Amino acid sequence: MSNQATDILNNPFLNHGTAFTKEEREKLGLQGMLPPQIQSLEQQARVTYQQYRGYQSNLDRRRFLMTIFNTNRVLFFKIFSEHVMEMMPVVYDPTIAQTIENYSELFVDPQNATFLSIDQQDEMKQSLINAAAGRSIKLIVVTDGQAILGIGDWGTQGVDISVGKLMVYTAAAGIDPATVLPVVLDVGTDNQKLLNNPNYLGLHQNRVSGKEYDQFIDNFVKTVEELFPDLYLHFEDFGRDHAASILKRYQSKILTFNDDIQGTGIIVLAGILGALKISGEKLTDQKYLCYGAGTAGTGIVSQLMLEMENSGLSPEEAKKRFYLVDQQGLLFDDTPDLTPEQREFTRKRSEFSHPDSLKDLKDIVAEIHPTILVGTSTHSGAFTEEVVKEMTLHTARPIIFPISNPTQLAEATASDLINWSDGKALVATGIPADPVIFRGVNYEIGQANNALVYPGLGLGAIAAKAKTLSKGMISAAAHSLGNLVDSKKPGAAVLPPVSQLSIFSQTVAENVCNQAIKEGISKEQLVSAKDAVTNLRWEPKY
Repeated sequence: MSNQATDILNNPFLNHGTAFTKEEREKLGLQGMLPPQIQSLEQQARVTYQQYRGYQSNLDRRRFLMTIFNTNRVLFFKIFSEHVMEMMPVVYDPTIAQTIENYSELFVDPQNATFLSIDQQDEMKQSLINAAAGRSIKLIVVTDGQAILGIGDWGTQGVDISVGKLMVYTAAAGIDPATVLPVVLDVGTDNQKLLNNPNYLGLHQNRVSGKEYDQFIDNFVKTVEELFPDLYLHFEDFGRDHAASILKRYQSKILTFNDDIQGTGIIVLAGILGALKISGEKLTDQKYLCYGAGTAGTGIVSQLMLEMENSGLSPEEAKKRFYLVDQQGLLFDDTPDLTPEQREFTRKRSEFSHPDSLKDLKDIVAEIHPTILVGTSTHSGAFTEEVVKEMTLHTARPIIFPISNPTQLAEATASDLINWSDGKALVATGIPADPVIFRGVNYEIGQANNALVYPGLGLGAIAAKAKTLSKGMISAAAHSLGNLVDSKKPGAAVLPPVSQLSIFSQTVAENVCNQAIKEGISKEQLVSAKDAVTNLRWEPKY
């Protein structure tokens, strides 16, 4: 039987646990329902962190943290924000991949997520109302679970990625956890392992696509825009067949963002700007080789293309700077089965004397002489010593970013890249990497982690109450990060460290908000971007 006291203790947004004061316990009818000793939030955080450290594996640590998240949001974000560098790989990537793969077996709590099924669209509006539970929702992260991290199609189990992303938004940028909503769109799965698993909690059917899928997405977007008028809608881990088309369909109509396309593009652009700040070279002089031309790879290329145009190149000149490599090798305009995003950046066979031989990465690098090589292929070890040495022959400071994750899917390690290039390579990785000591220099390795940019970008856009996410706002976010690089320090990282995430998320947010104000795309007239961002930030306190 429900009563006020029980409801409060079971509500993670309201529960303070042992921190409820004597007066609060009397007022809320909590006498005798908690141990008598009253603790401060700081005491709770200290004890909880000690418990966390007692677990040996990152998976066990994440499961422990999720029990805190499920019972007390303030306490969870207090310890996460205080130990963000240590806990990011536990709360999010790479450990979250394990919980996604085992979600149905590990399921304990829905974590205030909304589970929307294509077979029950008549319940969509009520489902969202139920999950919001009267809260004013400003941010949704939604996935259909088709292209989760580097591990593929996990259907409804992909909801964990929406939950995890929102945790980072709050820990990094201070977005109030009571204003966010994780959503998963269940359209089935083509993962036979899940379909054969009687414990799988999603629809036991193959993925729906085509017109029926598009109508489901349209229905979802229309419903959330109606229910939550100040919404920032973040799409996450949609497959290559849908991600770009969804972004194109809505980006000029609503305030929306696709992290795999735009977020990855922004963070790689920021890393390249940081690298060029160190090398002293111009972006417009670079040759870019994309290794892995899927959703993320082509998203990066599109972002860099815009930046090159903003830097003075014509669209025709800018396109000549890009080369796309996928499973088939270098992509040409007559390569079969190209996506629309790939087709825009293909080359003509007539440009090369032996086009049919351009399938192996080393041969392609030897032919093209790229100055920038970015890997989003999930092809472990693809950036070999031969490839790196060949690249180093033709450019003084090669920019090499193996950003595929998790760890076992990375194209190279930072240590190998520094050693093989004699310390010349400017490196960022998709996973955390320890500094590399080479010939007496301590090389700090930047992490091309979207978490460096999407929280601040979202905070700035929400603070501005922007109608759409403009190209200018995206560029402002990238430049905010690139400008933080210490170019005079030997071995300096091309990106700021995750340990300072909260600090520079504020900087990114202010610059993004200011850009929205300049462009006149705010729904309200704002004077100070700094005030708008500061007023929106939430802190974990009772």
